[in-house]
Amino acid sequence: MVGFRPVDVAPTAAVKFIGAGTAACIADLITFPLDTAKVRLQLQGESKSAGASVTSVRYSGVFGTITTMVRTEGARSLYNGLVAGLQRQMSFASIRIGLYDSVKQFYNKGAEHAGVGSRLLAGCTTGAMAVALAQPTDVVKVRFQAQANGSSGNRRYQGTMQAYKTIAKEEGIKGLWKGTSPNIARNAIVNCTELVTYDLIKDALLKSNLMSDTLPCHFTSAFGAGFCTTVIASPVDVVKTRYMNSAQGQYCSALNCAFTMMKKEGPTAFYKGFMPSFLRLGSWNVVMFVTYEQLKRGMMIAHQNWATPV
Repeated sequence: MVGFRPVDVAPTAAVKFIGAGTAACIADLITFPLDTAKVRLQLQGESKSAGASVTSVRYSGVFGTITTMVRTEGARSLYNGLVAGLQRQMSFASIRIGLYDSVKQFYNKGAEHAGVGSRLLAGCTTGAMAVALAQPTDVVKVRFQAQANGSSGNRRYQGTMQAYKTIAKEEGIKGLWKGTSPNIARNAIVNCTELVTYDLIKDALLKSNLMSDTLPCHFTSAFGAGFCTTVIASPVDVVKTRYMNSAQGQYCSALNCAFTMMKKEGPTAFYKGFMPSFLRLGSWNVVMFVTYEQLKRGMMIAHQNWATPV
């Protein structure tokens, strides 16, 4: 089987921290167009907000959205907000994924086998910590993904650093943390579902001897985690996207945003962009977890070889 075999020594917290951020960036590079399509579909049907020109174009389906964006805005539009996205993953995933095992052991008081309760608590904790730190990068990423590529004068933001400065200037520092509450709710759900489901599926496959701790096991566990996460997290993800992209004063709170969506567009609005969400989360989970597992093993092997005298 291609890939590194499990190492005798468990990966350190630093290896997990760096490996998670790096693996998440690689996953983002591959799946970012799907994420952009998801954002466009989630915003479709919303009353036009200041600076957002995406509502003038109708999108239909995942690949229809991607095709329309390439035709009307160019292929580069699929990677709007990539810089902020990579900044987000390097800080966000390093915390929520890289520190998950350490926090899980803390809640489990060092016991060998963690219960579901300890895993859920760990997922909520690292998810909330990650949002508290990385929220500005998420706000900027969503704003870039939402804006259509037109003439420079019509664009809401011209560059990543300029976006941070403009939001802080026009909306205050609080503007950079806009949507923190729904994002914490979303990431508590996403982190718990994603990491706990991956953990449980992987443990079940290994304990039943259906698979060994190799790439097929990681692939299967990650795909299952991606599907479960999409089903559970889609409604709060749509609200988060709408609220973070909204003009100042458009919604008085995340709950107001959710009520407005329900009133104007009905319950199906909460599952707008479901297919790109699933394609993105499923593929993102597969790339991220498979890469993460291999990076952890590779870094530990490199560390052992470097520490062992010739």
